[in-house]
Amino acid sequence: MAAQPLTQLPYTPSLEPAFMDRSVDPCTDLYTYACGGWMRQNPIPADQAHWDVYGKLADENNQFLWGILQEAANPSAQRSPEQQKIGDFFAACMDEVAVQKRAAMPLHEDLQRIAALSSRAEIIEVIASSHRRGEPMLFEFDAEQDPDDSRQVIAWVGASGLGMPDRDYYVKNDTHSVTTRARYLDHVTTMLTLAGQPKAEAARDAKRILRFETRLAHSSLTRVEHRDPHRTHHKMALRGLQRLSPALSWEAFFRAVGAPSHAVLNVTEPAFVRALDAALRSETLATWRAYLRWHVIDARAAYLSEDFVQADFSFHAHYLHGVPELAPRWKRCTRWVDYNLGEALGKVFVDKAFDAETRQKTVDMLQRIETAMRGRIEKLDWMSPATKRGALAKLATLRNKIGYPDKWRDYSAVEIRPDDFFGNLERAEGFEARRQLAKIGKPVDREEWDCTAPTVNAYYSGSMNDMNFPAGVLMPPLFDARLDDAPNYGNTGSTIGHELTHAFDDEGRQFDAKGNLEDWWTSHDAAEFKRRAACIKDQYAQYVVIDELKVNSSLTLGEDIADLGGTILAWQAWKAATAGQTLEARDDLTPEQRFFVGCAQWACENQRDADKRASAVTNPHSPARYRVNGVVANMPDYAAAFSCKTGQPLVRPRPCRVW
Repeated sequence: MAAQPLTQLPYTPSLEPAFMDRSVDPCTDLYTYACGGWMRQNPIPADQAHWDVYGKLADENNQFLWGILQEAANPSAQRSPEQQKIGDFFAACMDEVAVQKRAAMPLHEDLQRIAALSSRAEIIEVIASSHRRGEPMLFEFDAEQDPDDSRQVIAWVGASGLGMPDRDYYVKNDTHSVTTRARYLDHVTTMLTLAGQPKAEAARDAKRILRFETRLAHSSLTRVEHRDPHRTHHKMALRGLQRLSPALSWEAFFRAVGAPSHAVLNVTEPAFVRALDAALRSETLATWRAYLRWHVIDARAAYLSEDFVQADFSFHAHYLHGVPELAPRWKRCTRWVDYNLGEALGKVFVDKAFDAETRQKTVDMLQRIETAMRGRIEKLDWMSPATKRGALAKLATLRNKIGYPDKWRDYSAVEIRPDDFFGNLERAEGFEARRQLAKIGKPVDREEWDCTAPTVNAYYSGSMNDMNFPAGVLMPPLFDARLDDAPNYGNTGSTIGHELTHAFDDEGRQFDAKGNLEDWWTSHDAAEFKRRAACIKDQYAQYVVIDELKVNSSLTLGEDIADLGGTILAWQAWKAATAGQTLEARDDLTPEQRFFVGCAQWACENQRDADKRASAVTNPHSPARYRVNGVVANMPDYAAAFSCKTGQPLVRPRPCRVW
């Protein structure tokens, strides 16, 4: 049956016995014991690369947002300013006839400008025009906190410019990578042809583009290297950046993009900037035209007529991730409203779906988990008093954002028309690009959110030293006010603990209480932390993703540390919250078992093989199975809850422990 917009969100409990497979020994495999039934009952939808509890909730939220948007799209209804914006954006997006009629017309002006390029100096304006629209081309340029003074925002220049998801797709020579590059050549050729080039010419340009992007990839940091904030900390004046790449007039770029004047900026990858300089000097104008043309097309393909949309889907979703079918139009339009007018949509969502009681219960749970962390830091036997003082100061200054922002973003300056989908996109993206660049040189707004209220996710920011839990992630089956504390602490409690532990993982620990990149550790304590983290890294490096491909535990280390630390904190907080209470068994599970089954059921997942391979390259999280089994194998409390014995798979003889 085709999906329908929802007027209310469905209810699934945070612990559902029907999702379990009790034929499995929990001392061998908690993940399948807790999730086996869910996996059988929830095949992957045709428009998804994987399907998990988070994804299913996000899909249900999107159906609810669809209902909100359909109502808001009615021009004869009485609408608030937010409803007018989101409703007219959605209506224009859903007008497939108008989108199809325009075909590739939204590309023509940029493609003509690129075709007319007669000198390298003119390249700057093409790149700047893309940045002004909120479509970064060739490199990243944005506003971020000063790594040395988190109170201030400065300009950042970073590496970008690739058409495939990661530099490893360009530089590795295993069979899969070689095949992927061949498929990429075909894809680029197809897209250039759709935009009007003769096929033979498009094929030649595709080879130029792949060679050019490969050059950039070789000069880019790996994802693992990017996890070290010191590797991306290179502050300099404008003249320092100009020395790195004399062939590119950075002052002209900043002027063209509309950036405020600034005395200092951070260049995340100087080697990449040098590579840009070399490319400007050595690559032909024909290559530059091909590269620029391709990235204009690639940035907008999903918004164009059906031939572009299908070709874009065929490579990025179908080939790279194994997705059989394109998502229906309503899903894509809902996501684009959320992306471009997210706080306007979020305000309506919160009014209809999120209550003050849930927000307060989350605050109560969070405070208990912070108390647990404070107690663990104070009792650590491997950390010196000096480092403990730094850790406790960081914990004391950490801020929490729950549900939604206290002040919603004002979109009154964004013109949204019910009959101009592509124009709405450009105006909304341009508004956001200008809003971001206007931050340069100003104090940090610590109340701002980096995700929208309906988002089913949570995050910790090291430079802000804050945790963020949007309303979308505080709903059943993740947070369930109708159930007992055990599964809620196991599920949402572990998530809160996970984000809190990120403040002290291998990356987060390098930021101090103010959010500055500052070393507050003694050398002895830092060495001991690394030794303990290496235990987790070595454990996860043994886990197989698919076939011969194993977890890149150097990439996943921060998340693996947070998974273990978060679950330990949630367990301790739950025990404190229920101390003195008489807890009863339910569903043939003791309270302790309910904690761990609830903890596991957030992670229930099915995943396509192609997506497993792509995730192994790009995803900093381990596969769901190991995010459950890998954690509890290090927890004696789990072994006690299920009476597991030494020698069984989920009882590690020497458990890993950091926090």
